[in-house]
Amino acid sequence: MLRVALLAGCLAPSSAFLSPISLVTARLPARATLPASRAGLRTARAAPMMMTVTPQEAGRYKDWLTKEQKAALEETAQKIATFGKGITACDEGPGTIGDRFEKVGIVNTEENRRLYRQMLFTCPGADKYLSAAILDPETIYQKSDDGTPFPELLTKRGIVPGVKPHLKVFQLPGCMPGETVMQGLDSLAMRAKEYYNAGARFAKWRSPLVIGPDGQMSDLAIRTNMEDLARYALICQSEGLMPIVEPDIQLIGDYDLETAIRINVQVQAHLYKAMIDHGVYMEGATLKPNMVNPGKGCKTKYTADEIGLATVTVLRRGMPAA
Repeated sequence: MLRVALLAGCLAPSSAFLSPISLVTARLPARATLPASRAGLRTARAAPMMMTVTPQEAGRYKDWLTKEQKAALEETAQKIATFGKGITACDEGPGTIGDRFEKVGIVNTEENRRLYRQMLFTCPGADKYLSAAILDPETIYQKSDDGTPFPELLTKRGIVPGVKPHLKVFQLPGCMPGETVMQGLDSLAMRAKEYYNAGARFAKWRSPLVIGPDGQMSDLAIRTNMEDLARYALICQSEGLMPIVEPDIQLIGDYDLETAIRINVQVQAHLYKAMIDHGVYMEGATLKPNMVNPGKGCKTKYTADEIGLATVTVLRRGMPAA
C-alpha cells in the first residue's frame, strides 16, 4: 500500500515540528455527505479501477529490487507512519532559515545553523513524538558537539533521518506563469547514494503546482511534474531511500472547493499511474498530499469538516485500493 502522510505546521523556527496523519484506505468512511448547500461535494463509492496488463508488462519490473531491498523500504515507510508520531520538516536551506534568524536577531552562519538543528534534535522527549526528520543536505553532514553525525544521533533516538534532494524550481516553458518544474533529477542517483551512506533512509521531493484563473491546470504541467516525481521515486528506491512524493497545489487564486477537488483528483491520478508505469515499488513509498483547500481569494467560506471531507474524497476517488 502506498502510505499517506498529511503534514501541517507553523513556519516560525520555534514551531518547526510538523504532524502527519497516516490514512489507510480501509479506515476511510464508506460514505459521507455534506449539507444540501454543498451538494456538489457529495461523494459516492468509487467504481473499481480496471487495468489491462500484458504478461510481458507484468514481469518487466519484477526483479529490479531484491526481497531485502523491498523489506527495508517498507520498514522505513512503516516507521515514519508510526501512529501518534509526526515528522519534523527542518529542511530549510541556508537562505530560508537566514530570513527567520534575522527576525529574531541571529546571525546566519553555518555554525549557528548547526547549533539550531542540534537544539531540535537533542530536545528531551522529542523521540516520543517524532517518527522522522527531513533534513537539508547541509544538515546531513553536520555533527553534534560530541562529534556524532546528526543522522546517527537521530537514528539512535528512533527518529528516521531523511533528506530534501530537489534543487531549484523553474518556470515550465510553454505553460502559463506560475507553472513550474523542479530540477535535480540529473544528479539525483549520485546524491541519493551519498545521502544513504551518510545515514539518510528516506527523501522528500516537492512539486509545486498552481490552478489558473480559469480554474484549470495545464496537462503539460501535470504530466511533467508527476512523471518527475515518479522518476525521483524510482531513483531513490534504487539507492535505498524510501521516497515521499509531494504534489503540492498552491492556494494562489480564487478557485472554489469543487474546483480544488477536481484538480487534485487529476493530479493524484496522474501521479499513481506515472509511478506504476515507472515500476515504483508502491509498498515502499509514501504520498504527502496537500489538504484540499479553496484558493485564498475564494469568497465562499468552508468549514473544517468540509475541507476534511474534500481531502478524503480526493483520496477515495484516486488512490488505488490495496
